[in-house]
Amino acid sequence: MSEDYVLELEHIRKEYPGVVALKDVTLQLRRGEILGLIGENGAGKSTLIKCCSGAVIPTSGKIRINGKEFDRMTPQLAAENGIAIIYQEFNNVKELSAAENLFLGRPIRKGMVIDKKEMEKKAQEAFDQLHIKIDPKELVKNLTVGYQQMIEIAKAVQQDAQVLIMDEPSAPLTTNEVQSMFEVVELLRSKGVSIIYISHRLEEIFHLSDRIEVIRDGEYVETLITKESNVDQLIRLMVGREMTQKYPPREPCIDENNVVLELKDVCGNGDRNMSLQIHAGEVLGLGGLVGAGRTELAQVIFGSKQKDSGQILLNGKEINPKSPREAIDLGIALVPEDRKRHGALLGISIKNNINMPIYKRISTASVINSKVEKQNAEKYREEIQIKCPSTNQLVKNLSGGNQQKVILGKWLAADSQVIIFDEPTRGIDVGAKYEIYNLINDLCAQGRAVLMISSEMEELIGMSDRIIVLAEGEMTGELQKEEFNADLIMAYASAVADKKEG
Repeated sequence: MSEDYVLELEHIRKEYPGVVALKDVTLQLRRGEILGLIGENGAGKSTLIKCCSGAVIPTSGKIRINGKEFDRMTPQLAAENGIAIIYQEFNNVKELSAAENLFLGRPIRKGMVIDKKEMEKKAQEAFDQLHIKIDPKELVKNLTVGYQQMIEIAKAVQQDAQVLIMDEPSAPLTTNEVQSMFEVVELLRSKGVSIIYISHRLEEIFHLSDRIEVIRDGEYVETLITKESNVDQLIRLMVGREMTQKYPPREPCIDENNVVLELKDVCGNGDRNMSLQIHAGEVLGLGGLVGAGRTELAQVIFGSKQKDSGQILLNGKEINPKSPREAIDLGIALVPEDRKRHGALLGISIKNNINMPIYKRISTASVINSKVEKQNAEKYREEIQIKCPSTNQLVKNLSGGNQQKVILGKWLAADSQVIIFDEPTRGIDVGAKYEIYNLINDLCAQGRAVLMISSEMEELIGMSDRIIVLAEGEMTGELQKEEFNADLIMAYASAVADKKEG
């Protein structure tokens, strides 16, 4: 081993029954560098980093830390050897303070009594070291997601981590929080901490990393020097093919005479005076900044929140869904922003998830027709190309892109006519994004109406037929395809531009 490397993974292989998650992956991390780790959903990134933490035991291969060789890790060994991982789901207890979370599982004691004052003092020192303004006494439940993440980073630093592995750290953060996180990451690098940074956002990889490692289908592909590479090259290495277009072409299929969903002066859930129409075969994009009221509007349409006034019309008839169940029965579907919490039931099978909205329809006297259940699952597995050994596989074991497909599969099974996508490609790699975009195009070709909420400007412009922009719970602009312009959309989103006439 070269003395330049603080961490080496050599020919790592991990097999599960029926699946090889990692075939042959080698990784080398230099002291004080940021290594970007990229690959499509299901490429094996999460499995690889779990081998470093001891959460997963590799079938074969070697792990070296500062020259010391291991054939497997345990969480305790990883911590003792200076490896810390910040997962997408934080390991904090929201009812405890920031200081208590920082010392979770290893409290400072004075005799037999926990010394909260000393923990608060040490926590303040850790936060100051990272230039983070957090009150150690504040309960975590009162902190933003960005500050909760900073506590996880401070915990790693406080434990003297030499290697910090960050798994999609920007996914839940606002733009300002991402910038703050970048500053902390750069500070850690300046202090000699080595960082593996996993992200689907290639612009972040280029901004932060010194080198980039690409893995595909559980195998090592190539390691590149960041400043000598480009986006097109990375995408080609990730997906194994050229991608000349980010957004698949869609044949015009809007039926201007068929308004599937209409809102007239709808108020409620923080939104005011919402009036819009979505036609059959149309993607209506919904833009705006965080907190603009986009998700709140989706919740009203889907029946999870109630409107205060106004009308919602479906195929010309007024509806007033009092619950998601009512909305589903009417033909309205929601693919939510947080698919793991609100979109899919991760602990049950693909088959169960796809059939969930229609079990009543395919049951007689509360007995499920198992033949139809299986046929439905297989139909949508094939139709939307869910990558899995079997529809009996648990959804939690799928990649993010395939989890999103399962959610879409259940709404196709329910024959939904209006499908609302809230951040449809968040946390999904570029190849899987293209597949989701193709599925949205297919929905339009079938005459369904799509409402797409997106914070990615390029996606909003690339996929929408029309865009409506919200700011502070009100509509501030509407743009036709020929008017799409990023600066104008941002102006509307910031409530700078005047509302368009007509």
